[in-house]
Amino acid sequence: MRSAHTVEQVRAAEEARLATVPEGALMQRAAAGLAASVIDLLGGAYGRKVLLLVGSGDNGGDALYAGAMLARRGAWVEAVAVADAIHEPGVAALREVGGRLADLDARHTPEVVLDGIVGIGGRPGLRDRAAAAVRAVAGLPVVAVDVPSGVDVDTGRLDGEHVTAVLTVTFGTHKPCHLVEPAASACGVVQLVELGLDLPEAAVTAWQQDEVAAVVPRPGAEDQKYTRGVVGIRAGSERYPGAGVLSTSGAACGLAGMVRYAGGAAAAVLAAHPEVVVGEGRVQAWVVGSGGDEAAAAALEAALRDDVPLVVDADALQHLGAPLDRPALLTPHAGELAAMLGVDRAEVEAGRLSHARRAAEEYAAAVLLKGHHTLVAEPGGRVRVTTTGTPWLAVAGAGDVLGGLCGALLAAGLSPYDAGTVGSWLHGAAATYASQGGPVSAPAVARAIPQVVAALTR
Repeated sequence: MRSAHTVEQVRAAEEARLATVPEGALMQRAAAGLAASVIDLLGGAYGRKVLLLVGSGDNGGDALYAGAMLARRGAWVEAVAVADAIHEPGVAALREVGGRLADLDARHTPEVVLDGIVGIGGRPGLRDRAAAAVRAVAGLPVVAVDVPSGVDVDTGRLDGEHVTAVLTVTFGTHKPCHLVEPAASACGVVQLVELGLDLPEAAVTAWQQDEVAAVVPRPGAEDQKYTRGVVGIRAGSERYPGAGVLSTSGAACGLAGMVRYAGGAAAAVLAAHPEVVVGEGRVQAWVVGSGGDEAAAAALEAALRDDVPLVVDADALQHLGAPLDRPALLTPHAGELAAMLGVDRAEVEAGRLSHARRAAEEYAAAVLLKGHHTLVAEPGGRVRVTTTGTPWLAVAGAGDVLGGLCGALLAAGLSPYDAGTVGSWLHGAAATYASQGGPVSAPAVARAIPQVVAALTR
């Protein structure tokens, strides 16, 4: 599991660790990890040209010491100060091995730039001098030290100019900006250098394969279709029959024992899935909303009459009252969440973490905010980030499959928070498996889910 700790948590853990190690030891360890990552990126150090953008804080010190280590390995290293006072011991270490301070206008053209401008203590955006330096190296590959300068570390927001890195080398733990969009995209690939910090439980995490595999439902030897869970689908309509088919496809992935369909596209659903039972009946969870059109309100009302958990998506989201009185998973995209909260879509996209948390509190439900990095929030503030998937997954019908898949996990006994986490992880992994690096369709994603689950449970 990747745990993303806040600035306050990291600062406290660093202070405690500094009391147990020699002065400068943590910075040296961070610098060594940073230098190793740069060497790996460049394919070596000897003869390579490296530019350091150095601010006044410890991140500048990390960059300078890493630069000294690279220079010792034969790299040509220059440092440009973007603050009046920078880390003097780091400067001395760099000069001792042949590195030099340079003016921005007099520098050589580097092969890589190390962003040591500001770290986790910096405010969003860049000051004029730093912003000018970043603009001057536009188009060159940048390695961010701990975090890309200018991002909001704890929220993942981007307010003002900032660094966009191809690689971020972070220390001790991940931070929310490494996982939460839009800042996550500014981080590029994120590599973690361990510092031996004693950290508390993080409110923002990202489950990996092992965590998902541990909770994926598995049938026992004595199970039958009813004990494995029946998921009900109230999705699709005469106008949008495909939504009913795709929601059912996600639900019929095999993680629940049976799928019952009670929407407006029964003929299309049976043509695609003859194993589905059509009609009202007992279920352990309902999936409501995808392609529901004008019948979405009635479908939601019918689902609410059963005292079972539910997944609410698409057309049904606009008919929800808050707070909900039962376990539920809401699966909006940014526009739908904006309508639910009465804000502009741009506000949600700029502050995905805060808006997902707000919705979870107001609706007393788990909220799955779809996106490049999907967020699953629950009341109380915990959030899990899903980083599986491919940009090719941005295709019509993919959300319908996701809703059905999450419904199957609910029916099989997972909590809404876990169902959203596992469902979005499997959905993204299935898309990657099905696409093989190219385009993918929603039906192909649904067909790939069993293969992904099989690989997890071997």
